Amino acid sequence: WVALAAALALGSLVGFHVAPAAIDWQPALAPTQPWRAWTAALLHYSSLHLAANLAGAALVAAFGWTARVRIAVVVAWFAAWPLTQIGLLLRPELAHYGGLSGVLHAGAACAALSLVVHDRGQRRAIGAAVLAGLALKVASEAPWSTLLPQPGGWDIAIAPLAHASGLVMGLAAAGVAEAVSRCLHLARLRIPPPEGRPR
Repeated sequence: WVALAAALALGSLVGFHVAPAAIDWQPALAPTQPWRAWTAALLHYSSLHLAANLAGAALVAAFGWTARVRIAVVVAWFAAWPLTQIGLLLRPELAHYGGLSGVLHAGAACAALSLVVHDRGQRRAIGAAVLAGLALKVASEAPWSTLLPQPGGWDIAIAPLAHASGLVMGLAAAGVAEAVSRCLHLARLRIPPPEGRPR
């Protein structure tokens, strides 16, 4: 989990020095250059944009570490990385996009869902609270409304749809990962032990 967060952060530092048009998300190029679903998350349009997302990556890394996520949850977050950008196809008029925030929303959602599914008591409550907080944040940004608002204090416009896409794709990927993990666990239980070993 921490290695994936570090890779996203380091990739963002490298991507900051690349021409935006070379790696950003462009829906028109999605069929012929699908790799942009990966690279777009590593592009940032200003130093403030980069700094905010590096801080976010550190927070998501710490959250997942504290949540003691399983490898299936790490795989889910990795899968949600490109899926977050693919979700932007819902608004093809968003001709260019870059930034890590959507993928960070996906990571937070994956870790929070893991707490809800696998933990009890206070830890489960924390996971539920994080999920509720993410949902409220995304809803307050009205991703179905203004495509690129520019909040006060920011030197770039933001794309609330990316946050919504990250949340949805993170939950979907984590849900699939949990289902596959349970199926594999049940399959192992059904396999008879080797001859001579107790059941």
